[in-house]
Amino acid sequence: MIERAADGRAADGTETGPAAGTAAGPAAPRSQRAMTSFTPADAERQRGVRRMKLTAVGLLLFVAVVYILAKWAASAGAGPWAGYVAAAAEAGMVGALADWFAVTALFRHPLGLPIPHTAIIPTKKDQLGISLGEFVGENFLSQDVVRQRLRAVGIGSRLGTWLAEPEHADRVTAELATALRGALTVLRDSDVQAVVGEAITRRANAQEIAPGMGKMLEKIVADGGHKRFVDLIVGRAHDWLVLHDEQVMDAVQGGAPGWTPRFVDKKVGERVYKELLRFVTEMRDMPSHPARGALDRFLGDFASDLQADTDTRARVERLKGEVLGRGEVQDLIASAWTAVRSMIVSAAEDERSELRLRVRASLLTLGARMATEPKVQEKVDSWVEGAAVHIVTTYRKEITSLITDTVAGWDAEHTTRKIEAHIGRDLQFIRINGTVVGSLAGLLIYTVSRAFGA
Repeated sequence: MIERAADGRAADGTETGPAAGTAAGPAAPRSQRAMTSFTPADAERQRGVRRMKLTAVGLLLFVAVVYILAKWAASAGAGPWAGYVAAAAEAGMVGALADWFAVTALFRHPLGLPIPHTAIIPTKKDQLGISLGEFVGENFLSQDVVRQRLRAVGIGSRLGTWLAEPEHADRVTAELATALRGALTVLRDSDVQAVVGEAITRRANAQEIAPGMGKMLEKIVADGGHKRFVDLIVGRAHDWLVLHDEQVMDAVQGGAPGWTPRFVDKKVGERVYKELLRFVTEMRDMPSHPARGALDRFLGDFASDLQADTDTRARVERLKGEVLGRGEVQDLIASAWTAVRSMIVSAAEDERSELRLRVRASLLTLGARMATEPKVQEKVDSWVEGAAVHIVTTYRKEITSLITDTVAGWDAEHTTRKIEAHIGRDLQFIRINGTVVGSLAGLLIYTVSRAFGA
C-alpha cells in the first residue's frame, strides 16, 4: 500500500494516474521525453528496483508482525524476553519508515502529500543541472586538470607508435585522400577561379615588379646566364637564314623603288642577305663579338633602370596593368585552378600516385620520430595540451551550458523514473539497513534502560 501511494504506480510499475504532469510542472514535449525515454536496459533496472522495494516492504511487514506477536506474548506473561523483542521490532519499524520517507522524498511526495523539501529530483531538476554543470566546469574543465590528464596519457608517444604501423599510415592516407576529394568536389570551380584570379591580380597590383625584375636581370647578366639564350637565338637565326635565303632576298627586292632595274635590286638583295648571314654567323661563332658586348651593356643598363629609373619603373607598371587586365590573361589564371584541381583529384584517387606515396612516407617518418624521439613527443604533447586548454578555457561556458540546457529540457517525470531506475535498487538497501540498524539500536536502548532500572 505504501509503495503504491509513493510511486503513483501499481505493483507492476504501470502508471495509475494520467501522465499529464508532475509537481514540477506540465509534461514536456515528445522531443524532450525522447531524450530520457526508457531503454530495454532501463526497464530491466526498474524491475530490479521493484524487487528490492518488495524486499524492503516485506522486511517492514515482518518486523511489524514480530512487534504485534511480541506485545501479545508480553501481555500473556511470556517473560522478559518479549519486551526485548518488542522494543527491537518497534525501533525497526521506525527506522524502516524513516528511511522509506527519506528515499521516497528524493523522487516524489511521500503518500502524495506536498510536504516541503520532498520530490527533490523533479522539483530541483534544473538546479541540479546547473550544479552538475558547475561541478564539471570546476573539476573537469580546469586548465591544470586538462594538462595533467593529457600529460599522463602521453598522446605523442601513443600516436607515434600507432602511426608508425604501415597499415595505420595507409588508413590515414586513404582518409586524407577521401577528405581532399570530397572538399574539391564540393567547391564550385567558378567560385574558386574567381577567388584565385582576384587574389593573384590584387597581389600583383599591390606589389611593384620592376625592382625585382631588375635585380633578377642584373644577377643573370653578372652570371652570364643570358649568353645561353643569345646563343640559342643567333643559332636559330643562322639556321633560318640558311633555309630561307630566297625569301630574304625577295623581301629586300620587294622593298626597292620601282624605278630601279631588276638586276640592281637582285644584286642589292643578295648583298644584304650575305651581310646579314655573315653578321649572324660571326655573332654565333665569336663570344667576344661587339654585338654581344653591346647586348650585355644594354641588358645591364636596363637592369639598373628597372631598379632606379622612375620613368622605366612607371612604364613597366603600366604594362603590367594592361597585361593583367586582358581577358586572355584572366582566363589563363582562372583555368590554372581547373588544371590544378584535376591533377590533385587524380593523384588522390590513385593509390600509387606520387602524392599519396609521399604522404604515406611522411606519415611513417613522423610516426617513427614521435614514437622514439622525446623532443618530438614533448612538442606534440604541448600542441595537444595547448589546443585542449584553449578549447576548455574559451568554451567552458558553452560546454557546461550544454549540460544545464540538456537537463533543463528533460521532462521531470521521465527524468525521475530514469534516475530511479539507475540508483533506486541501491537506495532500497538504505531502507533494509534502516530496519536492521533500527532494530539493533532499539534493542540496545531497551537493554541499557532495563540495566539501569528505567
